Amino acid sequence: MNGRLAAWFRLRENHTTVRTEVLAGVTTFLTMAYIIFLQPAVLSGRLFGGDTGMDFGAVTTATCLSAALATLVMGWWARLPIALAPGMGENFFFVLTAIPVAAKLGHEEPWRAALGAVFVAGILFFGLSLLGLRKRLIDAVSPSLKSGIAAGIGLFIAFLGLHNAGVIVADPGTMVKLDPQWLSPDRIVFALGLFVTGALLARGVRGAVLWGIVAAGITTAGLRLAVTLLPPAAQANSFLAGSQLLTRFEWAHGVVAAPPSLAPTLFQMDIGAALSLAMLPLILVFLFMDLFDTMGTLIGVTEQSGLAKDGQIPRARQALLADATGTVAGALMGTSTVTSFIESAAGVQQGGRTGLTAITTAALFLVALCFSPIIAMVASYPPMTAAALVMVGAMMMKTVSRIDWDDTTEALPAFLIMLGMPLTLSVGDGLALGLVAYPAVKLLSGRGREVSWPLYVLGFALVLYFALVRTRLG
Repeated sequence: MNGRLAAWFRLRENHTTVRTEVLAGVTTFLTMAYIIFLQPAVLSGRLFGGDTGMDFGAVTTATCLSAALATLVMGWWARLPIALAPGMGENFFFVLTAIPVAAKLGHEEPWRAALGAVFVAGILFFGLSLLGLRKRLIDAVSPSLKSGIAAGIGLFIAFLGLHNAGVIVADPGTMVKLDPQWLSPDRIVFALGLFVTGALLARGVRGAVLWGIVAAGITTAGLRLAVTLLPPAAQANSFLAGSQLLTRFEWAHGVVAAPPSLAPTLFQMDIGAALSLAMLPLILVFLFMDLFDTMGTLIGVTEQSGLAKDGQIPRARQALLADATGTVAGALMGTSTVTSFIESAAGVQQGGRTGLTAITTAALFLVALCFSPIIAMVASYPPMTAAALVMVGAMMMKTVSRIDWDDTTEALPAFLIMLGMPLTLSVGDGLALGLVAYPAVKLLSGRGREVSWPLYVLGFALVLYFALVRTRLG
């Protein structure tokens, strides 16, 4: 069996082993497992203290099944170490914009119209992928921009890790700042995970990122038990004040649980409502968001892993079709846009180089349906995996050396991408900044012929999108 796997995934040519790939898949899953519980909280409206009409349990099952299906297609067909799941950003747009707009249009169950818009967008993804237009756009991106995308995703991932650990917090005067409570349990868990991961990586230990997460988990359990022994008055002191250990961490209520029923959301999308002229802007937004999130992730992860050859993503067409499959299947089951996850970089840093990494992650999404209490415990406390995100981000920054800093027409757009992703908290928006700037700077500097026509079309379309669509829908 191992021989067949090695031959299909070309493990020897990619300098990897079955053990390394499985370990990398576990690492990727652990860093993105939060989506299993955050997605239903968002789509059901619970995260916002409301009710969208979507069943929490059904969305949970739809999230796991759509993620497993899309990731399996990515792993087996495209043979890339990239996992997919319902995307962050797209899910907030689904609830905060698409559902309210559908409600204003008079639809009795607006969430069904919003699902219909996602489904139609998924069909369009298929068409663009089959025609090769999405791949042509990716191939048109210059090497400097591709390196900037990888570095930008690294900064984005690291920022998310620092935020999840509570190291960086919001501030009305400076936008963000360091949290002064350095001895908080959140920071202790994060610091120990970071230092263990860094030390093991420096020593060349395989599985360093995963072992760092395990170390953070053991520390979390120990601190939570210690806190439980304290009297209530002591729990409210400055050491514990505001700690996610008290407000978010939850012990597992059992080990195994039956998967929730998918029936409340299965095949419930309203395609007729989605095809109305008034819903067209929503479809375009879903289309653009998935296009750029996928493009950024594919470029970033393949650049980081060294899988990209001469700037070309291997089996890009299959990868893009896997992404489209996830979106269509997700809408059929009852969840928002499924897209490639930037957390896949964690598995790549762990040594994942082939689709076997993705298949392992897909299998764990299915397993998660039966072991949801355990996954809920890990996902409930973000500092456990925050160090892994920061370490992965640091490793991805090495691509900045490939940017042609001596050429302003290449360096400026790449820099805007790097800066834009963490500051907008969106891979797609940060990428859009650079893709608008690139043809504009080239053209104004008298070097317009260096830009291929797809990037001119894309740049112009992005300007129209932000000016006419994004400003209206928010």
